[in-house]
Amino acid sequence: MKISTKGRYALRLMLDLATYAKERPVSLKDVANRQDISEKYLEQIMSTLNKAGYVRSIRGAQGGYLLTKLPEEYTVGMILRLTEGSLAPVACVEDEGASCEMASSCVTSIVYKKINEAVNGVVDGITLQDLLDWQDQGTGQYVI
Repeated sequence: MKISTKGRYALRLMLDLATYAKERPVSLKDVANRQDISEKYLEQIMSTLNKAGYVRSIRGAQGGYLLTKLPEEYTVGMILRLTEGSLAPVACVEDEGASCEMASSCVTSIVYKKINEAVNGVVDGITLQDLLDWQDQGTGQYVI
């Protein structure tokens, strides 16, 4: 599994909103400048986030975007799955699970299931608030 630019940028966009949209809405132009991401590309990502109800828009001269929930209510997994789809390494271990003729005798599926569980455990165990906290500490690193 490789996370696409869209998924990485969506996570950076949500983190930027969590950081700067506490008091007032944030414009995509400001996010684009801070994150060095094309404003047009951010518009596409924001459309996905808005349709899912993760953000809301405020119109007008002082308008922009706000999170609809608190940062601790968003997990990295929620954001990545919205933009990436399944994070499973192979189709046969996805939640919907593609049927496979070899499923009953495929020992390698154990490896793929373990990878899937590990990835889900990490991304579902980290919230935007965790990222904010790490950002405030200036470490940028995952610490247990």
